[in-house]
Amino acid sequence: MDIRQFIKLHREEWKQLEQYIAIISKRKQITRESLKEFDQLYQKAAQHLSYSQTYFPNEDVTAYINDLVGKSHNLLYKDQVTSGKQIREFFTRKFVGLLLEQWKFIVAAFLLFTLGGLAGFLAVLDDPLHLYAVLPTDISQGIDPDRLGEGHDSIDSSIMSAEIMTNNIQVAILAFASGITFGILTVYLMIYNGLLVGALAGVFWHSGMSYEFWAYIVPHGMIELTAIFIAGGAGLLMGYKLFAPGKYTRAYQLKLHGKRSVQLFLGTVPLFIIAGIIEGFITPSSISLEAKYAVACITVIGLVAYMIIGRMLLARKNATVSLDS
Repeated sequence: MDIRQFIKLHREEWKQLEQYIAIISKRKQITRESLKEFDQLYQKAAQHLSYSQTYFPNEDVTAYINDLVGKSHNLLYKDQVTSGKQIREFFTRKFVGLLLEQWKFIVAAFLLFTLGGLAGFLAVLDDPLHLYAVLPTDISQGIDPDRLGEGHDSIDSSIMSAEIMTNNIQVAILAFASGITFGILTVYLMIYNGLLVGALAGVFWHSGMSYEFWAYIVPHGMIELTAIFIAGGAGLLMGYKLFAPGKYTRAYQLKLHGKRSVQLFLGTVPLFIIAGIIEGFITPSSISLEAKYAVACITVIGLVAYMIIGRMLLARKNATVSLDS
C-alpha cells in the first residue's frame, strides 16, 4: 500500500486517538469503556508506527504517529505527570530528539551565518573603511581595537547579564517567528548576524588582535551561537514546510512543524541564560585570555556531553516503548 492509501485507511483512528488524548490530558471524566477503546487505539497506532517507520521513514506521517504514540504511552503508563517531570522529560529526551530530527535545518542556519561572516570578514579585509558600510553607525563608530577589554570595572555584571540574555532571546524569537515568512526573513537574519561578526573579526585582524578578539567572543559565543542556530533552524523548518508542503496542506504543515519549531525555540532558552551569565560575568572579567579560551572549551564539551547523554536516554525510552507495544 502506498502512503496515501495508508493515511486514508487509518486517519479516522488517529483522529479518535487525538480526541482521547485531549480529553484525558484535561483530566476530564472518562468511562471504563472509553479508556479501553483508548488503549486499543493506542495499540493500533503503535502498530501503524512500526509499519510507517519501515515503509515511510522520512515522511511527516511517521513523525505524526510517533507523537501520538508517545503522548498515549505517557497517559497510559505514567498516569499523572508533574510539571517538573515534563520539563525534565523535555530537556533530557524530547529536545535532543528534535535536534537529531531537524539537524539539517540547524546546519543550514549555521551555513548561512558562516556565509555572512565570511562576506563581512573579506569585505573589511579588503579595505578597513568598508566597516562603515557593513556595520550600523552606532557600532562602527564605537569600535577601537586598542581599548578592547577596558572599562569593565565600572560594569554591573548582573544588569549586563540580564540585558544580554533579553537581547539574545529577542533575536532568537525573531529568527524563529520569521519562519512564517516562508523562511525568507530568517535567512536574512542569519546572514546579517554573520556579517556583523565577520566584519568585527576583520577589524581586529587588521590590528593584529584576533587572538584577543576571539578570547572575548568564544566563552559565551559557543553556546550563544549554537542557540541562535537552533532558533534559526526552527524558523527555516517552518518556512520550508510552508514553501514546500508536499502531499499535505500548508495548514497541516504549519500545525505539525509549527509545534516542533516552538519546541526547538523553547529548548534554546536555558542556553541563552547560560550564555548571558558567561557574557556578563566571565567575558568582561580580568582573567587571562587563556582562561577565557578554557571556558569556551568547557562549554563545547558540555554541549557534546549533553547530546550524547540525551541520545542515550532517548534510545532507552524508544526501546521501552517498543517493548510495551
